[in-house]
Amino acid sequence: MLKRGLRCFFIVFMTLLYCNSYSQEMTLLEQFNGRFDFTFVGKTLNTGPNNDPNVPCEILTESSENLNLAPGETIEKAYLYWAGSGNGDFEVKLNGVDITPDQTFNLVQSSSGFIFFGAMKDVTAQVAATGNGTYTLSELDLTDVIPLYCTNATNFAGWALIIIYQNNSLPLNQINVYSGFDYVAGGHTTVEFELSSLNVIDEVGAKIGVLAWEGDPGLASNETLQINDQKLFNALNPITNVFNSTNSVTNSTESHNMDLDIFDIENNIHPGDSSATVKLTSSADFVMINAVITKLNSQLPDATILVENLRQECDSRRIKVDFTVSNLNSTDELEAAVPIGIYANDTYIEYAETLLPIPIGGSQHSTISLEIPDEIPNDFVLRFVVDSNQSGVGTIKETNENNNVFLMDISLWTSPKFNKIPDLTTCDVGFGKGIFNLSESESLIKVDPNDAVKFYQNLQDAEAELNPISAISDYELEMSPEEIFVRLENEHCFSITSLNLITKKCQPIVYNLLEPSSNSFYDTLEIKGLRDIFMHFHLSIYNRWGNLVWTGNNATPDWNGKSNQGKRVMGDELTEGTYYYILELNDPEFPNPLSGFIYLKR
Repeated sequence: MLKRGLRCFFIVFMTLLYCNSYSQEMTLLEQFNGRFDFTFVGKTLNTGPNNDPNVPCEILTESSENLNLAPGETIEKAYLYWAGSGNGDFEVKLNGVDITPDQTFNLVQSSSGFIFFGAMKDVTAQVAATGNGTYTLSELDLTDVIPLYCTNATNFAGWALIIIYQNNSLPLNQINVYSGFDYVAGGHTTVEFELSSLNVIDEVGAKIGVLAWEGDPGLASNETLQINDQKLFNALNPITNVFNSTNSVTNSTESHNMDLDIFDIENNIHPGDSSATVKLTSSADFVMINAVITKLNSQLPDATILVENLRQECDSRRIKVDFTVSNLNSTDELEAAVPIGIYANDTYIEYAETLLPIPIGGSQHSTISLEIPDEIPNDFVLRFVVDSNQSGVGTIKETNENNNVFLMDISLWTSPKFNKIPDLTTCDVGFGKGIFNLSESESLIKVDPNDAVKFYQNLQDAEAELNPISAISDYELEMSPEEIFVRLENEHCFSITSLNLITKKCQPIVYNLLEPSSNSFYDTLEIKGLRDIFMHFHLSIYNRWGNLVWTGNNATPDWNGKSNQGKRVMGDELTEGTYYYILELNDPEFPNPLSGFIYLKR
């Protein structure tokens, strides 16, 4: 049964026959700087050359090859590549472990319309854990696809491990791994691409490795691999037939339909080169290139910068920044006095530099104080650029010129803004006391609704954040006026304001029903806001005939329906009916007496 990745192949195949060819250009996948080198491990799944009439049209689903690193060589990185005819099988196993690709590749051969695929997976963890030994790629199943490709001898499948290893006895090298998927054949006779990000110090030991597919030993028509327009060849790879199913690591000449070739390029590059041009040609053989690896002697620093800590104070535009300049992915020390440009947004604000040389793998920590100009908004991007002077120009050559910048979003700390609100007033409940709902003032004080608000009885507590008022919905004022302090807090800062609490005398409220026998609220005459507020009040009660029947003041009990004035024919108890009161407050704020009717109910 076809795997899922293959099932759609025959559905789309006839449509793709009429498509233009497509491919993926070779681009830099990763760079390594240090005591590194590379090697290949790989195996074909073909049982013989695919243009040999004596070889049956069949394909294996697995194959094995050994990794044999020398003592002292440790794995830094391992990439697994696999490829074949058809639309793609992207579910394989390496030593029984399921593999799904990090990258996939496809191309269409323009002359035939046939489709070919490739895939890549970073398998560093697995290979580093396994180390030397046998590696088996399995479940690469193209069984149902291959017969179609046998018609034009482009049936193939295979796999390869590209391994970068470290050895302390090696010179300082730069390893570049380039990945893509392109081809030459027939009317598409030339592929050319640039290897960028090179740094050639000297050419001693320089070499290039190539992973290519579908090359045949029997086709040798203008089949070349060139670097800087110079053809590469060696004893295993003739100058006009370099893609001839060979493996430079094992010296195998039976790596059917795949090439793992390594060439000496000491005479093809020169000190100071930062790029090289690679060209493939073929007038007959169909050859696909999937990966290129270069090893060059290199001695360069690599400056990177990291902002680690920021310190600032509220309402200040001066900040302190801890930063680290490192020289990690490097092959030479980083010299002293390398410039560091510091920007707020796009405005250059400060200059710094490395103080001492930084060794390979080393770092240097520094602290700088920065004054942020007033024209920069409170929210801005702080940008540190190592190896950049005030004009934005670097002073040193590095292994990587594109990792010199660190960005950090900054918000300057500011104290909360607040509204100054009027004094809060409430009615006196006796002896100058009052009850306040402080929570009602929170939203009026705050400018930012996210700020937190707490109330304090004195400034010292507010500043120290001690003893906040807990009962803010019914805060009792002991003596009027009282200044209450308000602390507003945001994430970093606080502000303090204050407001005055004031009690005032309010006009009393007379409840006009008296029901002495009810044992309820109305069993005495209730006058709210009178006692212990209007200390000199005088209350007079009159019957319907205008006769005074009761008087009282702040020193006497409330009227309970009995008489304490005039002729009492039937004793103290007054009869049910309507009575008239006059309440004299004897206060300058309320010069006029209050009067009205009371109904006495028996």
